[in-house]
Amino acid sequence: MVESSIKTMEDTPNDLQTAKLAYTIIQDLLKGHEALSDLLVVMAHALDQDVTKALTMTGEWEKYLESKRELETTKVRIEAFIADLKRIEDASDAAH
Repeated sequence: MVESSIKTMEDTPNDLQTAKLAYTIIQDLLKGHEALSDLLVVMAHALDQDVTKALTMTGEWEKYLESKRELETTKVRIEAFIADLKRIEDASDAAH
C-alpha cells in the first residue's frame, strides 16, 4: 500500500503537467469558438433580413445552436476540471 502511495506521489507532477496541457488546449478551443460566434454576429448584422432568415433555417445553423448549448454544459465541466487541477497542484506542492 505504501508503494502505491509513493508511486502516486512520483506520478503527480507528470499528471499535473498533462492536466495543465489539457486545460490550455481546452481554453484555446473555447476561444476559437467564441471568436467564431462573434464573427457570426457581425456577419448576421451585415446580411439583409431575408438572407439571415434563410440561414437560420439550415441544418448547419441548428448544429451551431446545439454546439452553443453544449458549451454551457462544457463550461460547468471545465470549472470542475479546474477545481481538480488545483487540488492536484496543491497535493503536488504539499508532497514537495
